[in-house]
Amino acid sequence: MAQVEFGIGLRRVDAIAASAREAERLGYQFVSTGEHVFFYGPVNNGLIALAAAAGATSSIKLISAITLVPLYPPPLLAKMVATLDVISNGRFHLGVGVGGEFAKEFDACGVPVRERGARTNESLAIMKRLWTEDDVSVEGRFTRLSGVTLAPKPMQRPHPPVWISGRSEAAMRRCARHGNGWLPYMYTPERLSDSLDAIARFADAAGRDDAVIPGLHIFFAVHEDRETAIEMTTQRLSLQYNQDFSRLVGRYALAGNPDDCIARLREYIDAGARTIMLNSACPSDYIVDNERLLAESVLPALS
Repeated sequence: MAQVEFGIGLRRVDAIAASAREAERLGYQFVSTGEHVFFYGPVNNGLIALAAAAGATSSIKLISAITLVPLYPPPLLAKMVATLDVISNGRFHLGVGVGGEFAKEFDACGVPVRERGARTNESLAIMKRLWTEDDVSVEGRFTRLSGVTLAPKPMQRPHPPVWISGRSEAAMRRCARHGNGWLPYMYTPERLSDSLDAIARFADAAGRDDAVIPGLHIFFAVHEDRETAIEMTTQRLSLQYNQDFSRLVGRYALAGNPDDCIARLREYIDAGARTIMLNSACPSDYIVDNERLLAESVLPALS
């Protein structure tokens, strides 16, 4: 079995520090959290939540899965990432997404949703310069800088790993150009394998000679009773994404008893996944048991 790292999402907005400590105790390699300004229910700001997690832990890595990059001015996001990397002693990874599924937050932030891809690409290029160079000047489509130096710079060199998330060919091309890792979501094992082949082709065409780390983000519920797990996942994702997930859970989520989950994760690992971020899709009063059962009854079979 290939060496695989597993991370767990910090689902509870009101218990970030305690959840991060528990994830570290259970042996997960990452804690993660996504973000929205506005969404269908309560949701974190990822960077602030991970700062709280950093202060509560000592060794587990932190990944924003994902940060809505187009909603931030690139110098501000570069500063926040650098600060978080420094205060965590070099444990932060930046997960990048363009968003768009909740257009009202783009309107509220004054960012045209149609510009989100272009803004993200420009931001990534600018942030990498700010993290690695001094006296940076930029005349971009959306950002202009005149001889500025970011300090302190990130602890990790040349900068914290950048993971590109998404589902589209545009996201794959972004990963081939800007990403250290690929972190798609709502993917089948077959689509994951195809995406990794596509990224390799795009990277080769761009003259890139280093490999992208293949990852996956997946929602999960594990329960001794298979049907209970499937029902939990269906209800949670239908609410979270404001659509009927009853026919999608079997394709895009991890739901079932421990043996079911082991078998399905093996399919993703066989398809190439080497970093798997798991996010609970269950009622809030089952999250602790869900994450414990995964750590104790599923992941040991895959190590």
